[in-house]
Amino acid sequence: MNSETTNRLLKTAAVLWVIWGVVHALAGVLTISGDTATAVKGIADAVEPALLEVDYPDAVGAIINQHGWNLLWGGVVTIVGAVFIWRRSSVAIFVTAMIGGLLDVGYLLFIDLGGYNNFVPGTVMTIVSATAIVLSFVAYYRGLRPASDHRDLAMVG
Repeated sequence: MNSETTNRLLKTAAVLWVIWGVVHALAGVLTISGDTATAVKGIADAVEPALLEVDYPDAVGAIINQHGWNLLWGGVVTIVGAVFIWRRSSVAIFVTAMIGGLLDVGYLLFIDLGGYNNFVPGTVMTIVSATAIVLSFVAYYRGLRPASDHRDLAMVG
């Protein structure tokens, strides 16, 4: 793969991570700043809102705020990672994929598969992060990693 293609893939992945990061950082701020019922309705947006309009114990509010904090820092870290991916950092590719990717795996398992969310924005953001991961991994494995890293896995050991 030529350098121009690698750069295009990395820049596209970086833009996707910025979008993902902004959406998640904003969701984190909204989750922390609102009351618990509003935050739960925002997270489980496919559930009938009246079912979620209850007087939640303070401990549930703390758990929801902790979730909001994770959304906030995860979003910020992926935005920072995107800057470094744009600059062709191999480490940023993998760290950003771990942060954003693993946050979205949890979302997929517990919210998406549970049927508690609408396609937009939740599932769309999972698709965005998966696309960013695939593009950056292709750029890394086909054009960015050093020639000394191109070992045959059968020879490692």
